[in-house]
Amino acid sequence: MYTPEIYKNENQEEIKKFLQENSFGILINQTNGKLCATHIPLELETNKEGKEILCGHISKENPQWNGFIDNDEILAVFSGPHSYISSSWYDHENVPTWNYIAVHVYGKIKIIKGEAIIESLKKLVDKYEQNSENPIRIADLSKKTMMQTRGIVAFEIEITEIQATKKLSQNRDEKNHQNIISELEKTKDFQSIAVANEMKKCLL
Repeated sequence: MYTPEIYKNENQEEIKKFLQENSFGILINQTNGKLCATHIPLELETNKEGKEILCGHISKENPQWNGFIDNDEILAVFSGPHSYISSSWYDHENVPTWNYIAVHVYGKIKIIKGEAIIESLKKLVDKYEQNSENPIRIADLSKKTMMQTRGIVAFEIEITEIQATKKLSQNRDEKNHQNIISELEKTKDFQSIAVANEMKKCLL
């Protein structure tokens, strides 16, 4: 991912938190000579060796997984808040732009089987059910329902590289930075307001 130095995010704890909070990503690989992409939750975990990995699964009906066997190289893309930035908000003439946060994770994918699939599903369901009024648990599901796991391909991705971009008008002076925040908040658009909140953190 092309990222000018001023927008590079190399704060590992911040990147980790971003991946945990924005875990619905795009899994990209090459299958049968074509690029394939699937939108799925990809959860950041730590394996038994203490290495950080991404865990996920896709349907066996999805031909993308066939490519995992021939070429284990993958790219996972995660997006955060983003918003259009009008140059009318500056105190000088310039061009409009876009502010955003994104993380690209490169790695090697490995299909997992057996009990490891169930453990992966338990962690996924527990994470997203924790605030439910009546949370479900994988352990409570019937054998008939759990037979549906036969229709998925579960995997782990060993992370080899992370590239993170946080483009939040760092190239503007304090006055224009504040102007952009104010204008974003006026839009009442949740994405724009989220960008404004991230920009405020840059001032701390």
